[in-house]
Amino acid sequence: MTEVELVATALATGAAAGLTDTACGVVHDLYLRLKESVRRRLATGTGDSVCGGYGVRVLDAYETDPDVWRNRLLKVLTGSGAETDEEILAAARAVLRAERRTGHITVDARGPKRALVGNPVVAQWAGRRT
Repeated sequence: MTEVELVATALATGAAAGLTDTACGVVHDLYLRLKESVRRRLATGTGDSVCGGYGVRVLDAYETDPDVWRNRLLKVLTGSGAETDEEILAAARAVLRAERRTGHITVDARGPKRALVGNPVVAQWAGRRT
C-alpha cells in the first residue's frame, strides 16, 4: 500500500467509524484530526490545479461515497504532496491502529494491489468461502 493509499484508506475507515456507535470514540476523534490535516494541505497545497477548492470538494465528496471518489482523491492527495507530509501520514496510521484495536474489520480490496486493514486472523477467516 502506498502512502497515498494509506491516507485514503484511513479517511474511509474513519468516516465509516463515524456512522457506527464509535462516533464519539477514539477512531472518530483521530479521523477528525486526519481530515483537518488533509483539508489544510489540500487548501494550501503546492499551488497546482488539484489543490484549493477542488481538492477540498473531492475530500468532502469522498467521505460520502468513497467508491466513486477514490481515484480523484488519490490524484489530489498526490498533487498536494500529502504522501510526504509526516503529520498526515502519522494521523492516518493512528486511525488505522485505533480501528484495529476496536475489533472492527476493514478490508480494502480495490485495485490491482489488494490491501488488508484490520485483524488479519479474523479477516482471513471472514474471507474463506464455504
